[in-house]
Amino acid sequence: MNLSGVPEPNLTYGPKHYICRRASGKLVPDGRLDKPFWAGAEWTEDFVDIEGDQQPKPAKRTRVKMLWDDDYFYFGAELMEDQIWATLTERDSVIFYDNDFEIFIDPDGDTHQYYEFEVNALNTVWDLLLIKPYRDGGPPVNGWDIQGLQTAVYIDGELNKPGAANRMWSVEVAMPWSALKECAAEGKPPEAGQFWRVNFSRVEWGTEVKNGRYVKAMNPETGKPYPEDNWVWSPQGLINMHYPELWGYVVFANGQEGKGDEAFEIPQDEYIKWKLRRLYYRQRNHFAENGAFSEDLAVLAGDFLEDVRQIRPRIETTTRTFLISAPSADGTGTFYIREDGKWWRE
Repeated sequence: MNLSGVPEPNLTYGPKHYICRRASGKLVPDGRLDKPFWAGAEWTEDFVDIEGDQQPKPAKRTRVKMLWDDDYFYFGAELMEDQIWATLTERDSVIFYDNDFEIFIDPDGDTHQYYEFEVNALNTVWDLLLIKPYRDGGPPVNGWDIQGLQTAVYIDGELNKPGAANRMWSVEVAMPWSALKECAAEGKPPEAGQFWRVNFSRVEWGTEVKNGRYVKAMNPETGKPYPEDNWVWSPQGLINMHYPELWGYVVFANGQEGKGDEAFEIPQDEYIKWKLRRLYYRQRNHFAENGAFSEDLAVLAGDFLEDVRQIRPRIETTTRTFLISAPSADGTGTFYIREDGKWWRE
């Protein structure tokens, strides 16, 4: 493993949450979100820039609905757009080279063994399994497919036609638990009251019209397209979606009724895990700068020393590994995190 430095997110820990209600019927995907199937699902908050408050709010609204039943995890996304275009038609292409919508799911929240899904306005999909985040050595498994996946796209406007009266495009996705449970705790679908870590991203490229078609706006100084915008549900604090510890909390509810505003508070154990994660960032960066890990909490924690002392961490190191642990909030277990970013509880 390459023990490289790990950029620290610039944000205060507080991922978004969503109460995911049970579906009242079966989905017949056509990409439209104005049908009865979605009536009982609340919208997420509008997407923000991936860096959060460091950057302006997105120029175009994006929001999502979610539902679940015994067979599927359902997603409905609405992307307001006056320039609707797509070029990629082959499954498992690098879909974010087009404008796209993306779903990230970490069922057990350990930041390893998670899913990524991307789709463009042509309904071309890319689904892959990540063994580890790229910062921890990856690799992605591009050959992994969601068996039984259902997707559909609806376009309110005209695809690849500059000057059309475009309003938005929307996406429906149904992912079967039979595929998603592979990386879940005990290999099971969720139960009511449990949460999974989920986030969404929208990639938006600047475009211009040439010869009657949309093309990416090019930077004349580099000869390459200008960087894309990345708009997300729960901000990451840096331009990198592969920080699963910052994804939102999707709580699976038992019923179909209500407005989705039930009280949800991030459990205290999640804050303990976040403090361990911050020490993981510091250990990796310390190694990158000094060629060794440190067992000195004051050296690692620096500006958040008093805060992290509250969880009573224990640090163990070797020449190429580290293990940091802290007791759970109720004292009945211990959380661990190691050099490749994986955490677990014993």
